Amino acid sequence: MPTERRRVHYSGRVQGVGFRFTSQRLAEGYAVTGYVRNVPDGRVELVAEGEQGTLDAFLAAVRSALGTRIHSVSIESEPPGEPPFEDFSIRY
Repeated sequence: MPTERRRVHYSGRVQGVGFRFTSQRLAEGYAVTGYVRNVPDGRVELVAEGEQGTLDAFLAAVRSALGTRIHSVSIESEPPGEPPFEDFSIRY
């Protein structure tokens, strides 16, 4: 299956609660690459690349682990980037 990229913005009480660390830890269990970071407007941005089913499962795991902190989610599909990500990291 081809690789795809998703850019996800999470709103709610998502900064200062371990969201980025938890997302990075969860990514270790899935064949995904990308990053997670806080954005100045109080949201968290997560960009992940992988196969569709794997991305679906990873994002469901993030939602399951952190859902009590999330009030809304915005997801955009994008073409994979060049060069591809090497791992899943926290960006500052």
